[in-house]
Amino acid sequence: MSHQHHYSPPRDQLIDVLRTKTMPSAFKTTSLVLGVLGMLLFAVGAATGESRAWQSFLVNWLFFTTIASAGVMFVAVQRIVTARWSRGVIRFLEGFVAFLPFAAIGLLVIIFGGKSHIYPWWDKVGTGYLIPEKELYFNHGFFYLRSLLAFGALLVLQVWYIWTTVRLDVGVTPEFGASWAAGLRARMRASFGEERRELHSTHSLQGKLAVAMAIVFGFGWCVLAWDHSMSLDYYFFSTMYGWQVFMGGWLVSFMVFAVLLRWWKGQFPELPELITEKHYHDVGKLGFAFTAFWGYLTFSQFIIIWYGNLAEETHWFTVRLSGVWSTTTMAAAILTFVLPFAGLMSVKAKIWSPTMILFATSSFVGLWFSRYTEIYPSIHGAGASALPLGLWEVGIFLGFAGLFGWSYAQFMDAFPKARVFLMTSPYRDEVQVPVDPKTMEPLPAHE
Repeated sequence: MSHQHHYSPPRDQLIDVLRTKTMPSAFKTTSLVLGVLGMLLFAVGAATGESRAWQSFLVNWLFFTTIASAGVMFVAVQRIVTARWSRGVIRFLEGFVAFLPFAAIGLLVIIFGGKSHIYPWWDKVGTGYLIPEKELYFNHGFFYLRSLLAFGALLVLQVWYIWTTVRLDVGVTPEFGASWAAGLRARMRASFGEERRELHSTHSLQGKLAVAMAIVFGFGWCVLAWDHSMSLDYYFFSTMYGWQVFMGGWLVSFMVFAVLLRWWKGQFPELPELITEKHYHDVGKLGFAFTAFWGYLTFSQFIIIWYGNLAEETHWFTVRLSGVWSTTTMAAAILTFVLPFAGLMSVKAKIWSPTMILFATSSFVGLWFSRYTEIYPSIHGAGASALPLGLWEVGIFLGFAGLFGWSYAQFMDAFPKARVFLMTSPYRDEVQVPVDPKTMEPLPAHE
């Protein structure tokens, strides 16, 4: 990452610009309409017993939730490494947190409403059909407990962390923003104290939250991937599966971030130094690096299973590389890895908007096919005569995309669209040398 560019405009100028910017009403309206129509389509499918509606709901829940959760995790990583390059742009990624409450509701719908439509093992628990170890693991109560604890802990940490980042900016800006969040902004200001002390106390708290989040993110998403994706083929198991699932969300969160930077650049012509080519290049490098890492994880999982040649493992890939499923399997590999990896090798491809947007779109679509291929073949099996890809899959995808876009727009309209505090505070760089928030004295190096 580049550490040479630390933009610090006058606070009044930055606030004046931010106050005049709102998300386009056409975008908010379109997103809301898509979200409502998509969820209505799902409701019709659920009410009529259409299993594909439930299966598509799970695919899109995993797809959008891993992206949103990974985006917030990357925000916390910026605190862990005490990054400065991202101060002016990281708020555009923090907005992903607004989708997570919807994701929590979606998880409840899946595990309590769709269990018999999604999980082939659900009705086999307690019948003697499963091996004893899986009887224990798939116990219904244990399943509910794992899902709720894993996602609940992650949701609390991620919302809490973004609250602390937004609170600093709300505390030093006059009242403005969407009316629905006026009460939240008032709560943030109510306990806001002296600026330097707030900086160090928040920085200290964020350090603890960020490390806890990293641990819960890695382990929690492994559990969620095992339970809501890998378990659909209850004979199959892979220790790399969870990593491969959540790192896909991590990769695509960077790709979406790269596109958002270009859109937001056009919204702030008064602040030409807020988003620069260095930011384009930095985020493009992250997208390229994790494209390679996703490919490494995916191929490593495949090659280990291939040369191990154990029937309970190889059948998973055999199904996906034969029949109608080979199309989506190859689409996932080519769109998520081959095209972006080959295309983003050069510096210019990462900086020039048409190429970066093209490969970001390729990665986005490819990961959706990856999620689809993880779930649908396990349920429909090798004997499927036609690819189940139609109204249910497309309509519910658009519904989730609409909810994601609408929730993002609501967050960005409710709070300052940049980190005003860390960009303009005279104490902003003191966080590079940690200070005890109680005594305001520098901490010894070992602490």
